[in-house]
Amino acid sequence: MSEIERIRNFSIIAHIDHGKSTIADRLIQKCGGLASREMKEQVLDSMDIERERGITIKAQTVRLNYNNSNGKDYILNIIDTPGHVDFSYEVSRSLSACEGSILIVDSTQGVEAQTLANVYQAMENNHEIIPVLNKIDLPASDVEKAKQQIEDVIGIDTSEAIMCSGKTGEGIENILEQIIKKLPPPKGESKKPLKSLLVDSWYDVYLGVVILVRIIDGVLKKGMQIKMMSNDNEFIVETVGTFNPKPNNINQLEAGEIGYIIAGIKSVAETKVGDTICDLSNPLKDALPGFKPSKPLVFCGLFPVDSSEYQKLKDGLAKLRLNDTSFSYDPESSTALGLGFRCGFLGLLHMEIITERLEREFGVNLITTTPSVIYKIKKVDGSIIELHNPSDMPDPTQIKFMEEPWIKATIITPDEFLGSIIKLCQDKRGLKLDLSYSGNRAVLNYELPLNEVVFDFNDRLKSVSSGYASFDYEISGYKESDLVKMSILVNSEPVDALSMIIFTNFAQFQGRLVCEKLKELIPRHNFQIPIQAAIGGKIIARETIKGFKKDVLTKIHGGGARDRKRKLLDKQKKGKSRAKQFGSVEIPQEAFIGVLKINKDS
Repeated sequence: MSEIERIRNFSIIAHIDHGKSTIADRLIQKCGGLASREMKEQVLDSMDIERERGITIKAQTVRLNYNNSNGKDYILNIIDTPGHVDFSYEVSRSLSACEGSILIVDSTQGVEAQTLANVYQAMENNHEIIPVLNKIDLPASDVEKAKQQIEDVIGIDTSEAIMCSGKTGEGIENILEQIIKKLPPPKGESKKPLKSLLVDSWYDVYLGVVILVRIIDGVLKKGMQIKMMSNDNEFIVETVGTFNPKPNNINQLEAGEIGYIIAGIKSVAETKVGDTICDLSNPLKDALPGFKPSKPLVFCGLFPVDSSEYQKLKDGLAKLRLNDTSFSYDPESSTALGLGFRCGFLGLLHMEIITERLEREFGVNLITTTPSVIYKIKKVDGSIIELHNPSDMPDPTQIKFMEEPWIKATIITPDEFLGSIIKLCQDKRGLKLDLSYSGNRAVLNYELPLNEVVFDFNDRLKSVSSGYASFDYEISGYKESDLVKMSILVNSEPVDALSMIIFTNFAQFQGRLVCEKLKELIPRHNFQIPIQAAIGGKIIARETIKGFKKDVLTKIHGGGARDRKRKLLDKQKKGKSRAKQFGSVEIPQEAFIGVLKINKDS
């Protein structure tokens, strides 16, 4: 048996919380990758947030040596992939580095939305798929029902599906045997010129940038000069190694193998996930297909609550950017919130993780503005611009039309919640594409505007379905929409931090909500304060905060002083109009936070 025939590269795919990382732990334990004292839950999840939330954010890899029942030695390379839609590009790269997948389905839950999305990606990569039913030790486990769902919804034969429990370790041996038996070895030749796929990269404080690679053809040796084909950057390989799961330095990686290299790279921005690495002395003509850089989809402003923490926020963003090139940040100033940054994220979970890490690891108290998406504006002169921030919107007379991004959503839900979910999708301007059934579960396909999804869609979906519905989406493209910029004016002054781009039919309702909320939260001043929502020059909603009144007539005693009273009241009136003209309105931070929460509560 040749060296390459002993290798099995596979990924573990599943919906969030179906037990990917736990089964990876059991496989590592079984193959003796770590001693019992070194074992901990979610070995491959390195961040505290990953452990707490039970999610995988960064795709991790591990190389295991396994001696099968016939007494032969095999090399198993596991890539544990993220399950969440925001990291779908990482999933696609991880899958293209493998020949097969283990599909894990929770036997108590059955098939969920992200199970579907990841399985379809695996099928596109021509993967051999091994179905595994996890959590069979739980009383709520229904193996037959889960099998039926896999066959009905995905169309994979489950007659040889493996029953296992990541918790007790039952069925783990069977998974390892099936990996050897069913999954094909990698194709590739060590004699050919070097061709390798960049699966992932991250920044290490001591080593610089570490790159995870899958060798397609050729050999990658220590001291070799390599070239990145997307940007023609050249480097010399200093270290070659594998994760077992601890780093283990070796001399070379051959065709079919997965490992890491260190080549004195200073910034993660120089290494793009999905790129092709070749030998500088023997370069390739064509790069590997499928490379596309990940682009931020959701934008929001991050401002420190205390302006003295601005530098701390800046340093925190720079450090996080070292390890995550998929988010971007640019300085931004707001008259209301002071200095901050406009940040771009892959999705809402990505935004949540970054903000949580800033607060937790760098101790910055943040105000997050309303998330928005990238709009495309076709101007009258024929030019097209991308709009990230509502305050940068050009004059309406220059705009021919606006486009917004739409998504194709897959929602899987028990039958009894179908009505309320369809109503939710319609409220969010959704277009129904398809509805099918698998037993008592409905599979809904909808087209929805991304702008409507980024606010609160997931939260509301969970609340109308009692947490049973699952949701997954992919970007389908841009469509022309009837959108307007809604400005909020306080005492006739526009407040840039509260302006938003909104669908025309929703503007009046939203404007009224914002005005009512600000009336509650802005304290009374000595003068009357009008709060208005406007589209262009047209006011669509208004609330008024009454001014304090001082009783100026207390000094006058007795009757017959009507003229004096009138004079004093007129004098007060003039003073108030002057104060309204020159006085500034103090808008407290609670008011901004309160308005930003409207979208989540409405």
